[in-house]
Amino acid sequence: MPKLLFAALFVFGLAHAEVRVPALNEPVTDLTATLSGSEKAALERKLIAFEKKKGSQIGVLIVPSTKPEEIEQYGIRVAEAWKLGRRNVDDGAILIVAKDDRTLRIEVGYGLEGVLNDATAKRIISEIIIPRFKTGDFYGGIDAGMESMMSVIEGEKLPEPRAEKRSDWGAFIPIFFMAALFLGGILRAIAGRLPGALITGGILGLFAWVMAGTLIVSIFVGFLAFLFTLMGIRGFYGGGFGGFGGGGGFSGGGGGFGGGGASGRW
Repeated sequence: MPKLLFAALFVFGLAHAEVRVPALNEPVTDLTATLSGSEKAALERKLIAFEKKKGSQIGVLIVPSTKPEEIEQYGIRVAEAWKLGRRNVDDGAILIVAKDDRTLRIEVGYGLEGVLNDATAKRIISEIIIPRFKTGDFYGGIDAGMESMMSVIEGEKLPEPRAEKRSDWGAFIPIFFMAALFLGGILRAIAGRLPGALITGGILGLFAWVMAGTLIVSIFVGFLAFLFTLMGIRGFYGGGFGGFGGGGGFSGGGGGFGGGGASGRW
């Protein structure tokens, strides 16, 4: 009897477990394979270009289901985890589609609730997205809905996005290795192995600060330059630092959400 009771409680717990909020690594997260690779890439290009132009972040999430939660409860968990939009501007928005539930929701950050209000979000869902979803055109519905959201946000006066000091890190990597190789070699010969590595790391870390404008990148580059100079090129590669990973990625900017938005069914 205790075993049966335990099994029943276990099954009950699984049935009522909350759907996990996926990690935010890209503007469009599709857990249903609804979008083709080219469709997903096209949506992401638009969202990234819009963020660079306006500063606001829009994310798209497609999940099979949000059950046992309603999409409104799940949506606020996604918003709290992803934190799209800029900190203290709160200009993020999320389009969430629960495909098997046939429900969708637009979650709106605090800073956009005036322009992308509940009524506007509801109109976008009911008049633009749902008619396309009903015909099975999920890409068309998401694309058109996203375009409408961007058009509405475009009319809102928001702080200008920060200009990127340097985004082409692919061009910086060869410069880094050449600088570490030649500068590190000279400073090692003059000051010694450890002091030379410390000085090289400091100089290239400062250079990265000027180029990228972020402390994290500066520390990372300075540390790599230190190791590269200290260990030498053979030791550096032999020690497992064979190159740079994919890097980059997509993340929220710290924006806040309060439950504004709208939901719909098709």
